[in-house]
Amino acid sequence: MAVRVRVRISGLVQGVGFRWAVEDEARAKGVTGWVRNLPDGRVEAVFEGDEVPVRRVVEFCRRGPALARVDDVKAVREEYSGEFEGFSIQR
Repeated sequence: MAVRVRVRISGLVQGVGFRWAVEDEARAKGVTGWVRNLPDGRVEAVFEGDEVPVRRVVEFCRRGPALARVDDVKAVREEYSGEFEGFSIQR
């Protein structure tokens, strides 16, 4: 079953390679969507794909890369759209 999840990650998640690590993880799992920094210091991402790979990428966001410190992850299911062809970092 295809799903869509929007996450907002707070903590020390900017300036530590978080977006690049999420991009690598999503591509490795075949998940589409995007990731970006927010002005308030959080990172936001939208993931689409099969339920298990999307769940694994969200779980990765709860840990993050080695230099990150994740304090909180808010994950919200949204309606699947199928609009993405791959995964990208938005600037």
